[in-house]
Amino acid sequence: MMTRFGLPPGFRLGIIGGGQLARMSAYEAFKLGIHVGAVCSESGKDPMEQVTPTVFRGDVSDYDTLMKLAEWADVITLENEFLDGEVLERVQRDSGKPVYPSPKSFKLIESKRLEKETFREAGIPVADFVVVENVQAIQKTGARLGWPFILKSSKGGYDGYGNAVVSNQAEAEKAFRNFGGEEGREVIAEEMVDFTKELAVMVARNAHGMVSFPCCETIQHHHICAKVLAPAPISRRLRDECVALAEKAIQAIDGIGIFGFEFFLTKDNELLLNESAPRPHNSGHFSMEACSVSQFETHVRAVCGLPLIKPVMRYPAAVMVNLLGKFNGPAELTLPVSESAHEEVHLHVYGKSESRLGRKMGHITVLGNNPESTLATADRLEKATVL
Repeated sequence: MMTRFGLPPGFRLGIIGGGQLARMSAYEAFKLGIHVGAVCSESGKDPMEQVTPTVFRGDVSDYDTLMKLAEWADVITLENEFLDGEVLERVQRDSGKPVYPSPKSFKLIESKRLEKETFREAGIPVADFVVVENVQAIQKTGARLGWPFILKSSKGGYDGYGNAVVSNQAEAEKAFRNFGGEEGREVIAEEMVDFTKELAVMVARNAHGMVSFPCCETIQHHHICAKVLAPAPISRRLRDECVALAEKAIQAIDGIGIFGFEFFLTKDNELLLNESAPRPHNSGHFSMEACSVSQFETHVRAVCGLPLIKPVMRYPAAVMVNLLGKFNGPAELTLPVSESAHEEVHLHVYGKSESRLGRKMGHITVLGNNPESTLATADRLEKATVL
């Protein structure tokens, strides 16, 4: 006998944040007949505003703004982690509306220190790290971790912001001050890992079960993800091991929703969990065309309590390249004259009105039968596309 699952007519999904991740999640929610509203910035330029009329303006950690979203929505989710776990907890309690990931799960990984402590206690390998209390502790930190090491703002860092590789006392003191260490903001130091590849796995989980996307390789330029190769060009054993660690990580925090987990693969073929993201992630964009179900549909299904679909690759190879801003000024799209006839090519533009050097403006995904030629096509198209 077939079991039926569904949502009532007019079901409402509230998303905290108005960027491209919210926008791409909304597309998938609309396909399922779900209404979507979002907390957007005061600028009026968030990508989300182009796809829904239901907008709540304000800061993503402002209690009153989030309560307005909660009063409208049936369930609440988020598109970035730069939130206050205490505020999320209050909103869930006072509104009676479910928030996924739950505030309890969110608070376990709310800062880089908490994140590493949580996963280390769960038996998941992470790089060695220490909290840097003051500039006087830097010399002792260098002696423990070795120079150079990485200083990180414990909250709020992304795409290279809030991270600094420091090689001596003077560089470390400067970074510590820049990250607000002397104003009471938590700063951690992390050992430099001698890795050969950076890997990532998207995992989704709810009451119906858990599904994982293929392990992929992420290639970074200046601490920003430039391209993603799926599946990762490593052995099947290592890919399976990476997926197993990601699944162990989401279970360790009782995560509901979709989570991204990033790993280092060391020269000794050991895996270290580097960072997690309680939301759709750049490393999962390839799934939109490469898999039988995308990370965004999976995100919506997971937080709305719908059954999850196991992702299956449609082609042997997929390459996603980010379209990063190549100038500062009003965004304008310049496309290549011709595209490859041998691979599937898919362009996504995020609708941001202003381009900035290094800003994520869109992405291209190329699907093919041969990893090398698929990557070559993706690189050629990225060079010819300007946003």
